[in-house]
Amino acid sequence: QVQLQESGPGLVKPSQTLSLTCTVSGGSITTDYYYWSWVRQPPGKEQEWIGYISYSGTTYYSPSLRSRTSISRDTTKNQFTLQLTSVTPEDTGVYYCTRGVEIAVFTEPAHDYWGQGIQVTVSS
Repeated sequence: QVQLQESGPGLVKPSQTLSLTCTVSGGSITTDYYYWSWVRQPPGKEQEWIGYISYSGTTYYSPSLRSRTSISRDTTKNQFTLQLTSVTPEDTGVYYCTRGVEIAVFTEPAHDYWGQGIQVTVSS
C-alpha cells in the first residue's frame, strides 16, 4: 500500500517561496511508470493540478503556474518537493501530493493515491 505524506510550513508570507515535501512509503518514486504530482484546492474553488516529476526525473508543469513552479526529488529519501515562488494570498489552499499514471504526454496524470493534504495560508 503506497502512502504519501505532505510536510512543510502552514503559513507563508506574500512574495516568499512556498516549499512542501512529500514523503512516499510503500513504493519507490523511481518505479516505472509512475508520475508524482502536486495538486491544490483553493477555498471555494476546484482542484488545480500544479505539475509532476516522473519516475525518470522528467518534470512538467501546468502552463498557468509554470513560471513560478519547480518540482524536484531526493531518491535516497524517497521524497519529492514543490517550490512555488512569489506567492500571493491566491496561492492559499490545501496542497496534495499524489501518485499517478500517464494518460497522455505532458498532461495531468490519472491520480490513484493521494496524501491527506496540508493547509497552506499565504498571509502577512
